[in-house]
Amino acid sequence: MSRNEPQSAITSHDDVGVLLTQPRRYRAFKAAFLLGGGDRLNARLAGLARPAPDADVVDVGCGPGDLARVLARRAGRVIGVDPAPQMVDYATARCRDLANCRFERGTAQSLPLPDVSADLVTCTFAMHHIPAAHRADAVAQMFRVLRPGGRLLLADTYPTDPLRSTAVRVMARFAAHRTHDTGHGDDHGDPMAGIDIRRYRDMLEATGFEDVEFVVVRPATGVLSATKPRAVPDRT
Repeated sequence: MSRNEPQSAITSHDDVGVLLTQPRRYRAFKAAFLLGGGDRLNARLAGLARPAPDADVVDVGCGPGDLARVLARRAGRVIGVDPAPQMVDYATARCRDLANCRFERGTAQSLPLPDVSADLVTCTFAMHHIPAAHRADAVAQMFRVLRPGGRLLLADTYPTDPLRSTAVRVMARFAAHRTHDTGHGDDHGDPMAGIDIRRYRDMLEATGFEDVEFVVVRPATGVLSATKPRAVPDRT
């Protein structure tokens, strides 16, 4: 699900990336794109993430907090991080009934969290909104906050039908323009490559992640998971 909205609801900054600033409109768009399957998708993503009942979880690019709510029912504590204050405020209001769930403003490439403080990090439908030049930094930050043996789950749109593919291609081209993702490498400028979560496999492994796996989850979602080694090698 590419997190895009009409331009009036989006701002962009070179150091932050694309900001989505209208949570209600975003949730309505996402519900339409997923044909009402958003709750089922979040349940499946949480199932793949497999948080332990006492796990500390960080949801990067949390948006309106939909996945964070699901994770908070399965984990010990969830912190959602998003660069847009509108999303943080909205998610906070929606999750007031969950004492173990809170939200902070911050960017993926500069997470406002201590080292080795999380057992699970999730980042769904957000990587392509981070400026292309800062995505390696974002992955490094996720690695930093994870405890040894902790898990990472990245997800983004993976359309499996022609209609969704056409819609996503248009939105991905817009996001690529905003994040200066010019399509280097083997994608030949194809905007769909910008949201293909598999593009981060090499980046995860170069950062130090192990057991990198890709799966497709219906509806229309690709998921990349990885693990931080229990014994982190010395890279100096």
